Amino acid sequence: MARTVAEHLVDQLVAAGVERVYGIVGDSLNPVVDAVRRTDGIDWVHVRHEEAAAFAAAAEAEVTGKLAVCAGSCGPGNLHLINGLYDANRSGVPVLAIASHIPSAQIGTKFFQETHPDRLFTEASVFSEMISTAAQLPRVTRSAIQHALAEPGVAVLTLPGDVADEEVPDDDAPIPIPGACPARVVPHDADVAALADAINAARKVTLFVGAGARDARAEVLELADLAAAPVGHSLRGKEIIQYDNPHDVGMSGLLGYGSCHEAVHDADLLILVGTDFPYDSFLPDDVPTAQIDIDASHLGRRTRLDLPVHGDVGETLRLLNPQIERKSDRKFLEAMVDRHAKVMTKVVGAYTRKVEKHTPIHPEYAAVQLDEAAAEDAVFTVDTGMNNVWAARYLTPNGRRRVIGSFIHGSMANALPHAIGVSMSQPDRQVVALAGDGGLSMLLGELITVRAYDLPVTVVVFNNSTLGMVKLEMLVEGLPSHGTDSPEVDYSAIGTAVGIPSQRVTKPKDLAKAFSSALDSDGPALVEVMTDPRALSIPPSITTGQIRGFTTAMTKEIFGGGMGEVMSMARSNLRNLPR
Repeated sequence: MARTVAEHLVDQLVAAGVERVYGIVGDSLNPVVDAVRRTDGIDWVHVRHEEAAAFAAAAEAEVTGKLAVCAGSCGPGNLHLINGLYDANRSGVPVLAIASHIPSAQIGTKFFQETHPDRLFTEASVFSEMISTAAQLPRVTRSAIQHALAEPGVAVLTLPGDVADEEVPDDDAPIPIPGACPARVVPHDADVAALADAINAARKVTLFVGAGARDARAEVLELADLAAAPVGHSLRGKEIIQYDNPHDVGMSGLLGYGSCHEAVHDADLLILVGTDFPYDSFLPDDVPTAQIDIDASHLGRRTRLDLPVHGDVGETLRLLNPQIERKSDRKFLEAMVDRHAKVMTKVVGAYTRKVEKHTPIHPEYAAVQLDEAAAEDAVFTVDTGMNNVWAARYLTPNGRRRVIGSFIHGSMANALPHAIGVSMSQPDRQVVALAGDGGLSMLLGELITVRAYDLPVTVVVFNNSTLGMVKLEMLVEGLPSHGTDSPEVDYSAIGTAVGIPSQRVTKPKDLAKAFSSALDSDGPALVEVMTDPRALSIPPSITTGQIRGFTTAMTKEIFGGGMGEVMSMARSNLRNLPR
């Protein structure tokens, strides 16, 4: 029986293990949507904005490792996908996007809603092609799926609505899409030997670990023990390497904490392990540096590189570790671990004690209460901005939890749609969307999606009525904050209005009960936490330029009549200064 292009494409998606397509229906997408409707094993998920569809697909791909799919109708519909697809592609997760197009005979005539998605999505994808004729199937569609899985990354298929209705010739072509086992990327013996010699000769070794070490935790910890090395990590490396790690010294970067910054800069050999950490200002330029990465294009593009090793982290360390002579001098390691413990107690922990009566609520304290209330295998989806900071510092990894965010692309509004994708694909797992009021308000309509599908997502809104991270960035630049504050909005009332059981918390003592009741509910829930708008993230190392910026900005605030605001900000943040 002959099948249309749309039917054949949907059958291929099912064969690849796809169970749902996120999107908004539109006339140019109708053949695809109808094919989904008539095909067993796959569903259409109606979101309220296509950007949310792309974020949801990205999160599903992140937690399952399988291909996930989103779709947008011609012109504005598929253009809305682009931000979420940028995020998915930079995060390296397998997503296929179906960008429907205007009628093929009208392409090039400036027709209604005409764009050129096959061109527009090139930068946000590893594969972007247009299906102009049914004869291209099944090879082009299969190629798109294989590119998304192999890179991994985003593949985009541009599909005019009339072509989607064409019948596929030679329809007996096989549908199954067999998966290949990942190839082993083994480093060159000479590179491994050179790194072993450097480690054995060094007196103070530090490891800085990223997401590329996900399948090599045991090997990294073994190397750390052999080399007496403190272990710092990037944000994406935190959930992999921090827990049950006696060598842990925290995180570097603007969101950082602990003694990681000092351990990295005081070493005489720094080893970057599976990380493409982008903030070169937090990396030393005077410390000999080695880097292990499965992607050779990452080697040396952030900081100095003396010893490059191209290979999978696990494969590399299984060759490297037997060549390492266990160091008897553990003084550097002990000093960094001791400093880390002191910093965590005195600085990072400053806002989490004796604050039961402090209002507005310290966001740090709220993050700790949420961490303690959440399940051992919870998935946290985290908005960009200050919520990234509180999640990085106060959510506790254990090897079973996941923390997902727009950690490379850095988009606002990702937490709620990411939570939708996780909950859709893993409905029995506790999912917490840790949203800022700025991020939530941007894609607020997705609360309706959560309610429509009765997803067991707990939305925790840190409401400070300001864009806190932007405010901090302005202060560092010596500018008084402007355009960062929002009018007060009752998000619990909005949640209630769309049918989600919601509560607003204004007192710290009520947090534990509010979180527990929300997390224990069978369906969606929303907890709005009224947090201190003056609480800022202080980086682990403050430069003279940053100090100068703060001083200039505060002077401008005072001369602008903002002395009260300056004093309130000082009271809210003084205890959080690193020292």
